[in-house]
Amino acid sequence: MKSLKKARPIRAMVLALGSAAIATAALAQTVEDQSLPDVGLNIPKNLQIFGKRDPNVRKATAIVNDAVITGTDVDQRVNLILAANTLKLNERELATLRLQVLGSLIDETLELQEAKAADIKVTPEEVDQRLVLVAKNFNKSLPEFRAFLRNAGSSDRSLRRQIEAELAWNRYLRRRIGSLINVGDAEVKSILARLEAQKGQTEFHVKEIYLRATPEQQAQVFAETRALMQEIQSGKRSFEQAAERSEATTKAVGGDLGWVKADQLPETLAQAASEMGINQLAGPIEVPGGFSILYVVDKRKVLTADARDAVLSLRQVSIAFPKGITEAEASKRVSAFATAIRSIRGCGEVQKVAAELQAEVVDNDSVKIRQLPPQLQEMLASLNVGEATQPFGSPTDGVRSLVVCGRAEAEAGDLPGIEQMRNQMEQQAINLRADHKLRDLRRDAIIEYR
Repeated sequence: MKSLKKARPIRAMVLALGSAAIATAALAQTVEDQSLPDVGLNIPKNLQIFGKRDPNVRKATAIVNDAVITGTDVDQRVNLILAANTLKLNERELATLRLQVLGSLIDETLELQEAKAADIKVTPEEVDQRLVLVAKNFNKSLPEFRAFLRNAGSSDRSLRRQIEAELAWNRYLRRRIGSLINVGDAEVKSILARLEAQKGQTEFHVKEIYLRATPEQQAQVFAETRALMQEIQSGKRSFEQAAERSEATTKAVGGDLGWVKADQLPETLAQAASEMGINQLAGPIEVPGGFSILYVVDKRKVLTADARDAVLSLRQVSIAFPKGITEAEASKRVSAFATAIRSIRGCGEVQKVAAELQAEVVDNDSVKIRQLPPQLQEMLASLNVGEATQPFGSPTDGVRSLVVCGRAEAEAGDLPGIEQMRNQMEQQAINLRADHKLRDLRRDAIIEYR
């Protein structure tokens, strides 16, 4: 899956779809929720909504400090994201994506305006250079990439705006904020000492859906959690869609907890994460105050070499199935493909075998094993240079095999040097201040929705 690197990404395409439905029974009686925190806004507990919101009042166009964001701008950016990530969304998900895209375009506009006010300029030549790199990531020349964007209902104008905003904002941050950040030696050495103490410990990249349960609700919430997990397992809902039900603060990011260690999780979740494999789902798991569904995205050991971080040079051989092919004919083609692939003795023979099969060959010289689907990771980790994977694919996408042409083994992680760690800490501080600056720009902006 390809993705566009963005100055203000839409949370990796997590569609945190808010629930807009209100149960009919709730209209008859309002029960005060004692668990709601005090947000400092003096909101009455027994509030009443006056009037109804007209969804036609706020459409996906806006004027930001006199700069116009048109419906076409939104459409082209949405189509760009859909094409780049090969997404197919239903109407509800698409509406949420459009809202997120509009927010992203507003942020870009504010960033460009602030950079311009600081006399920071980005030349068309700089944007052109970055555009060429993006096209290369899609294995296309610039003319081919422009045609790809047009066919997707987007344009290079939308992408150029995104690139310009990213370059201008980064330049603004370095000039206006970077010079104010100064991390002392004592602080750096403290972090390095903590990392040294954690070396070899396992970290988990996990996602969680949490449902709160009082003692009286234990059985009911357990059943609801189990039903939700079954919907994820059956494919009826994605994990991110199911995370709409979560009552944890991570709901807005699809339940993503990021990288955590066992001691940062409740005991039951830590035990489950330790026993689970990558891309496995578990639940309902009882935790303090309710039940959780846990998904392990990845695992790693702090400052320790991981075979899945090896970088491979791969050559892919693939054949497509013509429309209307019978199952027997497809099986025959797959068998012939597998036999030919087993005969390959090094990457030098790939083109010859591909020509005999009328197959397509695609090269990629820098693929980390962990970037590939789990089924392929284990297979490739055990292959020597010159060997090929077993055929894999689907009736619609055809069949393919990967031939290992080179391997750069992962090295054991070393503690970063003092200056490297200082740079990382300064970058984190810059990012934090940048978020605060953008928040202030949003608060002070005059935004008119049309």
